[in-house]
Amino acid sequence: MKTMQIAISVASGVDVSALAVSPADAQACLVLAHGAGAGMAHPFMNAVAAGLAERRIATLRYQFPYMEKGLKRVDSPVLAHATVRAAVRCASQHFDGVRLFAGGKSFGGRMTSQAQALDAMPGVEGLVFLGFPLHPSGAPSVDRAAHLYEVEVPMLFVHGTRDKLAEPGQMRPVLRGLGMLATSMEIEGADHSFSVPKRSGRSNEDALDEALDGLALWTQAWRIG
Repeated sequence: MKTMQIAISVASGVDVSALAVSPADAQACLVLAHGAGAGMAHPFMNAVAAGLAERRIATLRYQFPYMEKGLKRVDSPVLAHATVRAAVRCASQHFDGVRLFAGGKSFGGRMTSQAQALDAMPGVEGLVFLGFPLHPSGAPSVDRAAHLYEVEVPMLFVHGTRDKLAEPGQMRPVLRGLGMLATSMEIEGADHSFSVPKRSGRSNEDALDEALDGLALWTQAWRIG
């Protein structure tokens, strides 16, 4: 497994950092965006990148501009979408010839799907959401899902049954409405961070392994299909 730091130019005067993790025999690449509160080097992001490399999936993790500057307020959708697009272009060049997927954790996944819904990104075969933030905690709603119906590539939603930002009663009807393009993978007992209670008899690492196993199989299933 090889890790390389890369600089990505988003726009004039706007550059962000990225980390490319390359297994020797990569079968696919996931362009992986971070969540709203933690950057690309967060332990969860590190664990996802390492776990996917073990499953022959390369990753390109990147910062949004606000995170690069150490700010707390997230970028405007226009800037966030531009960053997603720049990262996808970078990944397609860095991992030339490797099948390309895009998505991310929570906020990063939603910015990716919004960008894809507005204007499909060349080469992206599918979207991956690690905890799609369907609604704020304690305020169930499906408004944030409206743009998903404009996405025309397969989508994988990996989420926990205890996710307060995607309560099953709200999430399941959305997934049914998306039809064949949506695949749901529920991790029993996991919350929005994919943590599971000790009483479950499983560790957080077990829950993440289950999620990454399913993700890897899904990328192969779409290739076969």
